[in-house]
Amino acid sequence: MDATCKTVTSRRVALHLWCLATLAATFVLLCSGGLVTSKGVGMSVPDWPTTYGYNMFFFPFSSWVGGIFHEHLHRLIASGIGLMTMILTVITLAVEPRRWVKNLAVIAFVAVCIQGLLGGLRVSLFKNEIGIFHGMLAQSFFCLLGILTVSTSPSFLRAKWDIFLPLPFLKKIVLLATALIFLQLALGASMRHAHLGLSIPDFPLAYGKILPDTSATTIGKINEARLADSQMPTTPTQIWLQMAHRTMAFVILGVVITVAGIVFSNPIARSASTWSAIWLVMILCQVALGAWTVWSNKAADVATAHMALGALSLLVGVLFTFRLFRASESGRFTVPDDFRASDLSRVA
Repeated sequence: MDATCKTVTSRRVALHLWCLATLAATFVLLCSGGLVTSKGVGMSVPDWPTTYGYNMFFFPFSSWVGGIFHEHLHRLIASGIGLMTMILTVITLAVEPRRWVKNLAVIAFVAVCIQGLLGGLRVSLFKNEIGIFHGMLAQSFFCLLGILTVSTSPSFLRAKWDIFLPLPFLKKIVLLATALIFLQLALGASMRHAHLGLSIPDFPLAYGKILPDTSATTIGKINEARLADSQMPTTPTQIWLQMAHRTMAFVILGVVITVAGIVFSNPIARSASTWSAIWLVMILCQVALGAWTVWSNKAADVATAHMALGALSLLVGVLFTFRLFRASESGRFTVPDDFRASDLSRVA
C-alpha cells in the first residue's frame, strides 16, 4: 500500500471514529434531555440563547444549582453535539467518496441545526408541543448518526457488514417493528411533555380495572385525589394516551417475538440470530422498565433509563432494517454451513 492509500485509509478510519464519538455523545445528550424532562426542570432557565442574561458558555458555575444545573448542562452538551456534527460533516465531504454518505452527513448537520432551534423555541414560546417534536427529532438524529457510523466502518467498507441471507418477509416485519417503536417513543414524548405525571398510577391494571372509567364523574374524583396529593389534574385524553402507550408496548413485544421466532426457526435467516436476540432482550427489559416507572411513581432515574433504552431499541431496529435491505439490494448473502437446497423453498 503506497503512502497516498495509507493516508486515505487513515482519514476514513478517523471519520468512522469521529462518527462513533458523535453517536456516543448524542446518546449522553438524549439521557440528559430525558433527565431534564423526568425531573420537570425544563424551564429552570427561562431565557435563550442566553442563560439568565449570560452568554451560556460563561454562566457562573456557582449558579449551577437545582434544576438550573440539569437544564444548563443539557444546553452545553447540545452545543457540543452541534460542533461535533459540523466537524463530522466537513470531514465527510472532504474524505468520503460515496455521494449518499455525503448526503446523510449534510442532512445530519441540517437536522442538528433545526434541533437546536426547536430547543430554543420550546423555551422562548413556552410550548410543550414543540418539546415533542424536539424529542422525536433527537431520536431521528441519533439513528441517522448510527447509520453514518455503520456506513463508515471498516467492515462495511470491506462489504462484510451487510452480508445476510434474509427471508423477504423478515425485512417487512423488522421494518414494521421499528416503525412501531418510533410511534411508541412519540406517544411517550407526548406523555412526558404534558407534565402531568402518571395519569394512571397502577399497573398492570388501570385504576383497578382492565379499561379505566373516564366518565366526567370518575375524572372529577380522580382529580380531586390528585390535587389533594399536590399533583396536577389529568384528562381522559391523557389517560387513554397512557393506555395506548401500554398497549403498544405489548404489540411491539409480540412483533419482536415473531421476528425472533422466524429467525431461529429457519436456517436461512440464522445470520440474523444475534441481532434478533439482542433486540428481543432489549424490548423485554424495556417493558420491565415501563412497569417499574409506574411502580416507582415515575422516579426520574427509572423514567430516564426507560427513555434511554427506548432510544437504543429504536437504533437497533433502524440498523437491523438497514442491514436487511442493504443485503437484499446488494445481493451479498451468507449461506449457513448446514444449508440445504431444499431450504430454498422456505425463502418465499
